[in-house]
Amino acid sequence: MRAALAPGIRLLRALPRDSRYRGLTLVLTFFCYTSYHLSRKPISIVKSQLHPNCSALDPNPHNDSNSSTWCSWAPFDGDNYKELFGALDNAFLVAYAIGMFISGIFGERLPLRYYLSGGMVLSGLFTALFGLGYFWGIHALWYFIVMQVCNGLVQTTGWPSVVACVGNWFGKGKRGLIMGIWNSHTSVGNILGSLIAGVWVSSAWGLSFIVPGIIIAAVGIICFFFLVEYPEDVGCSPPLHHVMTTNGKDPEAVTSNEGPLNTSGQSSTDCPDSPKEAAEEPEAISFLGALRIPGVVEFSLCLLFAKLVSYTFLYWLPLYIVNVAHFGAKEAGDLSTLFDVGGILGGIFAGLISDYTGGRATTCCVMLILAAPMLFLYNHVGQNGIGTSIAMLIVCGALVNGPYALITTAVSADLGTHESLKGNAKALSTVTAIIDGTGSIGAALGPLLAGLISPTGWNNVFYMLIAADVLACLLLTRVVVKEVRGWCGYMARKRGYVR
Repeated sequence: MRAALAPGIRLLRALPRDSRYRGLTLVLTFFCYTSYHLSRKPISIVKSQLHPNCSALDPNPHNDSNSSTWCSWAPFDGDNYKELFGALDNAFLVAYAIGMFISGIFGERLPLRYYLSGGMVLSGLFTALFGLGYFWGIHALWYFIVMQVCNGLVQTTGWPSVVACVGNWFGKGKRGLIMGIWNSHTSVGNILGSLIAGVWVSSAWGLSFIVPGIIIAAVGIICFFFLVEYPEDVGCSPPLHHVMTTNGKDPEAVTSNEGPLNTSGQSSTDCPDSPKEAAEEPEAISFLGALRIPGVVEFSLCLLFAKLVSYTFLYWLPLYIVNVAHFGAKEAGDLSTLFDVGGILGGIFAGLISDYTGGRATTCCVMLILAAPMLFLYNHVGQNGIGTSIAMLIVCGALVNGPYALITTAVSADLGTHESLKGNAKALSTVTAIIDGTGSIGAALGPLLAGLISPTGWNNVFYMLIAADVLACLLLTRVVVKEVRGWCGYMARKRGYVR
């Protein structure tokens, strides 16, 4: 007797072919960028093990060494260890910021599949080499700095490539919600990176880097075999970005009976078996041309300060919890993942609200305004109990990472397919790189400033983060005013005041 067809296969057969490929692209790029963040997170977990409080451990076996630093890993065993940690962070982040501006230009001109998978394999190599420093007994600062710089450069292959791939497959309709859910890869990667690094942080911290390095390289190989860059490559219909119908409405905003994941504005029927003939390849946009797209400069500068706050938490939150709440390295790493849980919720919420209202900038501004007082409260009352700490970490994560997630995904894709480009979507990777590259300058500044300011007290670090949040909000003022005027005009027309 033969069993009925498996439910999962029945579901796949019921989906239109377009939807199956869209689903594959969404899932594959999700795991790709999850592995990128998974490989970045270990450094923040391992910091507390590179310079632990040795006096709280077993008696010093080396009586001729300092009793409070005998168990630290040189060169991080001195009083300047926070500055050295800041140098490690900035070696990666400055290289990432500089490389990002170049990466988008390469991403427009090279096959995305080769570019992305090659970058992932190299990133895995440099991440593992950092961890091998433990097993090889390396205590030279330059070695760890060089590994961070190389890793920062090759990791720039990731973001422009995955956003370009998703933008090629998904049109503007419900883009905020889809990309808000998809962008949870950042927080999922941070959570997995914390948990994986935490397994070995106290026993053999080198494995906290080697295992994530193997994972990102393995996912890069899978990406090479399965990623489809363009719908036309497999004979599917490309999405519509700014094509207007005869009644003046965006076809992607019109409710229809499309199948799951089918947001292209096309019919949900199966695509033909053979790939369509490619149209004439449009020219890739120049760097200055991308800067002239309305909104690119404002959102780029806003992301600079939003990412400053987010990456300060990414790199310094576990150490802050160890110093203030007096948890162990593993417990602090586990607790810090709650900030990323909040980030997942914030990214989805920001995408949903911005899709409903059409106000990407306004959504970002409201969340940034709410984030400032929440950061102040977390610093002052967040350690009053485990319940309070959990709740405030989730709320702060949602309000801090929500705008960051929205700008780097839906906003970047919107601007990369802006109507001023007249259908040329070849700007997607360059625009994404400009926005994220500018944000990465903030990502480099945040941990650097935290390293310099933290010796004066953690209160001053949080005042710096609050100021950055306010500046991020102010930089979007012009775009917010434009959105509000658009809503006022729409309401006036709806009520019949304007003909």
